[in-house]
Amino acid sequence: MNKFMQEQWPMFEGTFKMRAQLFDSLDDSDLAFSPGGQNVTFGALCREMGEVDYSYLQSLKTLRQDWSYRNTEPGLESSISKLKAWYQSMEADMKSTLEAMSDDDLKKVVERGFTVPIDVQMQIYLQALLIFFGKASVYVRAMNKALPQSFKEWIG
Repeated sequence: MNKFMQEQWPMFEGTFKMRAQLFDSLDDSDLAFSPGGQNVTFGALCREMGEVDYSYLQSLKTLRQDWSYRNTEPGLESSISKLKAWYQSMEADMKSTLEAMSDDDLKKVVERGFTVPIDVQMQIYLQALLIFFGKASVYVRAMNKALPQSFKEWIG
């Protein structure tokens, strides 16, 4: 097992678990919520985050960050179960991709307008996840719903 999986992967699993807990606390009707203005619906926000996840996953495989992917699966933005299944699939793929890497592989660089080693790319991805959780917490609070305890512990 490489050093990244030993030392850093548990933090990613914790964030993935937090996302699953968020979805467990919601239902499909919550995905239609928008706080107004130019904000997208909560379902669209979740789809957009999935597209970010996909971009990071693919960057581990191709060593290039590509932001062009758009998921056009019908009903994705309005289905908790579809979103959860999509996220879980990408999380499992990310884990197996990283598990297959050696410590030397983790030193390879990802081109994203600037270059960073894979382990740094993953830290940037973790920041993207935390930004999503911050956005999600605003939506959930605006819906007058309780945040999962993990949000309170990790996000505040």
